[in-house]
Amino acid sequence: MTGRGGRAAARGRPGSGSGSGPGSESYERGGWGTYLLLALFTAVSVFPLLWTAVAASRTSGRLAQSPPPFWFGRNLGRNLSVAWGEGGMGEALANTAVVAGSVAVGTVLFSTLAGFAFARLRFRFRGPLLLLVGATMLIPPQLGVVPLYLLIARIGWTDQLQAVVLPSLVSAFGVFYMRQHLLGALPPELLEAARMDGAGTLRVVWHLVLPAARPAMAVLGMLSFVAAWNDFFWPVLALTQTGNPTVQVALTGLGRGYVPDTSVVMAVALLGTLPLLVVLALFGRQIVGGVMRGAVKG
Repeated sequence: MTGRGGRAAARGRPGSGSGSGPGSESYERGGWGTYLLLALFTAVSVFPLLWTAVAASRTSGRLAQSPPPFWFGRNLGRNLSVAWGEGGMGEALANTAVVAGSVAVGTVLFSTLAGFAFARLRFRFRGPLLLLVGATMLIPPQLGVVPLYLLIARIGWTDQLQAVVLPSLVSAFGVFYMRQHLLGALPPELLEAARMDGAGTLRVVWHLVLPAARPAMAVLGMLSFVAAWNDFFWPVLALTQTGNPTVQVALTGLGRGYVPDTSVVMAVALLGTLPLLVVLALFGRQIVGGVMRGAVKG
């Protein structure tokens, strides 16, 4: 009796190492195939960045040879110096930081307010307006470039940073993302209790909506910052290399010509990538935590 009952209890115990419970070893450790697959994905992901650094440390003549180099050279300092001086990377990095930071802050703020309105406020035509916001995601951005450029030129914002910042301050994706998050993170009973205590809309937003939306705001801010930093199509049309260039505009200017200096171009690409890596290293854990908190419900 005791032997059979003890074996059954051992099989049902979470940490016994057998079975498929949450505490079993199959959920705690991965096999060699898992680690091999992760190592393969890591190598494929890191290779473009590693090749950029290798190319930035070589000369254009060496990069044109076959086979190409697969290890670092001695010209990294020289290429970075040329990229910083002739490429204007100092001004380009500062402009890109201003643009990306402004777009991230504006997208998070306006998307949170709009998402709260669509999630918990009652007003006329809420459904059609939400449908209209979603329909804008089906329109290719290239279709609006001509009227947007004519508008920017008419108000005299050509080659100015606000021409890149203002059209990107709100995104339909951000509004939908914040709405879906607030539907689960902000119970209507909490809002009713705040209303009964005499709280106005601004107080509700400050004390209830923003704390509840903080994890999603962190994720949306990171995504918006990276998207604005890497944006190429509209900044190349609205800005020039000699005026207020961003990193992508400066990189495009260096890549033009009959014989562009490939090693310097790769040095500019490396300089433009490093700030994103720093931001990811500093805030990556918070971003992953925000995604996981948004994915786990109940």
